[in-house]
This record gives sequence, structure tokens and C-alpha cells, in this order.
Amino acid sequence: MKAVPVRRVHIVTLGCSKNTVDSEVLAGTLAAAGLQLAADAESADAIVVNTCGFIEAAKEESVNTILEAIDLKKSGTVSCVVVAGCLAARYGEELRRELPEVDLIVGTEQYSAIARFLSPDLRYGLIGERVISTPSHYAYVKISEGCDHPCSFCAIPLMRGRHRSRPADEIERDVRSLVAAGVREIILIGQDTTYYGYDLSGKRTIADLLRRLLDIEGVQWLRLLYAYPSHFPLEVLDVMRERSNMCKYLDIPLQHCSTDVLRSMRRGITRRATEELLAKIRERVPDVALRTTFIVGYPAETDRHFEELCRFVEEQRFDRLGVFTYSHEEGTYAEILGDPIPHEVKLERQALLMELQRDISLERNQALIGQQVRAIVDEVLPNGEYRCRTEADAPEVDGELYLRAESPLRPGDIVVATVTDAAEYDLFGIADRVSNPMLPSICAA
Repeated sequence: MKAVPVRRVHIVTLGCSKNTVDSEVLAGTLAAAGLQLAADAESADAIVVNTCGFIEAAKEESVNTILEAIDLKKSGTVSCVVVAGCLAARYGEELRRELPEVDLIVGTEQYSAIARFLSPDLRYGLIGERVISTPSHYAYVKISEGCDHPCSFCAIPLMRGRHRSRPADEIERDVRSLVAAGVREIILIGQDTTYYGYDLSGKRTIADLLRRLLDIEGVQWLRLLYAYPSHFPLEVLDVMRERSNMCKYLDIPLQHCSTDVLRSMRRGITRRATEELLAKIRERVPDVALRTTFIVGYPAETDRHFEELCRFVEEQRFDRLGVFTYSHEEGTYAEILGDPIPHEVKLERQALLMELQRDISLERNQALIGQQVRAIVDEVLPNGEYRCRTEADAPEVDGELYLRAESPLRPGDIVVATVTDAAEYDLFGIADRVSNPMLPSICAA
């Protein structure tokens, strides 16, 4: 396909934080190629849609966004539409056939290919410095790509390929660069962060990587997302307990608790092993905040299995919890099971489980009233308040802490605050002082 010369490019990012990082690297690559980044489509010559293809709702959003970009091209607002990312990797041929108006369709991490297409004078491949799209005090760092797990419901390996760990030296350079630019909270991501290093050395070396990054001067908070429960490396807990700048927070998607369902999901773990793991985590890091996600409406999930899941949530009392309805994905191991559970039943189960978690979350938050917590300031609000997050809260997916303070605060400040009130998911309080980030952790009880 013939390259299309443009000057200004607008990037639309859909999906998870891993796509956010991809778009940031792409933005840096385009800037290095001499192109300008446009904040909106109306002031751009070209639109790049970085798509998500994880579940049906994400695919629908991606297609609708592509169609909107095509409409802008037809109206003459932009001259070029590029589609990249997971949906393009999975359904590239179908998209080319059905949407001929799209000028270029590529998969994930095709930064130089997009830059060469949009800037025909570019004579070499290049990867530029990331252009951070998150608030300047926190950033995501991808430590691996792809996944080797055979989960029956998941299409990620079809889109992202096998697990590939980034070299530790490269990750450290990224983190040092971010810290030098003022980033205070580093959030490590990957399809399975706890599998890190296995492809490089034959063993999981995520704990070694954590220690190496925590030693970097200026890393005030380090947060780990997307841990896999099967064969969880327990040495991560030692790091979490010993290092004050390691957030006492663990995102560990369990997906279900019933052994029958877990076996059908090919998760490599049973309910008993799951309970033993959760007990070990809480024993080694008593103040840890646990976040998990579950899938309801999976083909093998009966009413009995769902009731078992509800009891499990009541017993475990997770700090943070998300619920997805099962999405039937072609090409996955679960495709042969069909999609027998009606969508209405899936939604009902999702609502029931989230209602149960709301009560748990409210009770846990109310227990914090009168206690001190450590938090990072995300935003200064017009009413004089500050929107913050505790160590128990990751950006975008968890709750927030709204503070008042006698002295002005800035985004990125880490403060010690007293909780004065609580809602189901959010906290309210008063800032006591700006905290030394190396003080011992004060996390959710």
C-alpha cells in the first residue's frame, strides 16, 4: 500500500494499560520521524486507532471507532486512517476486506512500520522516546509481551503471541528515564508479570527485577499488576514486605473459584490451592490489598458454581474486585463449548456479585475511618480538594481518596492523611503532612 505523507497525527487508544504503553511508544516514534502529535482528530491529517480485541464489547468499540475515523476521512477532515493493535492483529484480513477505506492495517508494536507509512521520507526504522499520556507523576512500564498460559476463554495469545520478557537492563533504562522526567509511581504490567524471566533463564525472576527497580533513586512507589495465581512466585511477597517503596498491593485475577470451572478454564489451579495461596499472601504481607477479577457466565458455570463463587467472595473479602461477563471468542479452547448461558443471566450474575462486593467494600472502607493512610495526589480539584489514591488503589480501576489540606499540594505529592468518611469505593479525609516516601507503609487495613 502506498505511503501517505502527513504532518499531524492523532492517536486513539482503546483497551488496557498495555495498549496505553504501545500508543506512547508509537507517539515517540512518530515524533522522532518528524511528525506532530494532534490532541484531536479535527486538527490532524491522519488518525491511528490502536484497537482492543479482548472481548466482544471491546471489539465492538474498536470497530465503531474505526468507522468514525473513516467518516472523518470521507468528510475531508483527515486524509489517512491507520488501524493497529490487537483487533488488527487478530482480524487483519477481515478488516482489509470489509473496510477498504482504511489506509494501513498492522498488528501490535508496529511502530516503525506506521512511521514509515506516514512519513515516506523516513529511510530507517526507529523507536523514539515514549510520549507519556498519563499524568506526569505515574507511568506504566511493560516488562513482557504475550502469554504462554492456555486459558480456554482467552484470545490474547492469538493477538500478542507467546510470552517474551524484556531484558532487565532495558526495563531499568526505561524506569530511570521516567524517574528523571518526574515520574514517582511506576506500574509494572504484562499479560502475566509473575512469569517474567522464565523465557530468558528458565526460572521466574520477577522478584529480582523488583529489587533492582526499587533500588533506583526516585522510585517512590512501585506497583505490580496482572499476577497469575498458578505457580505464583512467593518471593515477590518478601520484596513487598521488606521494601517500603513497594506498594502493598497485588492484582491477581482469579477468574473463578470452583475447581470444576477452573479446570474447564485451563487455569492450572484448584479452589483449595487458590485458598492456600491467598492465605500465604495474607500471612506474609498482613496489610496487603488484594485485587482480583472474576468471569461469570462461562459455559461450564452452573447455578451451583455461581453460588459457590458468591460464598467464596463473602469468605475472602477482597479489597478490590471486578466482574466480567463471559465473551465467546472464536479460536479459543472454549469455542467448542458454545455460549449456552443467556446474556441476561450473565448480566444478572454480574450485578449480584458486584452488589455483594459493594457491601464488602463499604464495610472495609468504613473500618478505615479515623486511621492514617499514605496516598499520592492525582489532581487538584477546583473546589479546593485533592483527588488522590492510597497504596491500595491503582489508577483507573480502583477507588479514590478525596482530601482537604491546609497547605497546597501538587500532583505527585505523597501524603499521610486521616480518613474522616467513607463510601462504597471512595474515601474522604484530611491531609496531615507530606510523607517521606521511604517511611514504612501505611496501607488499607
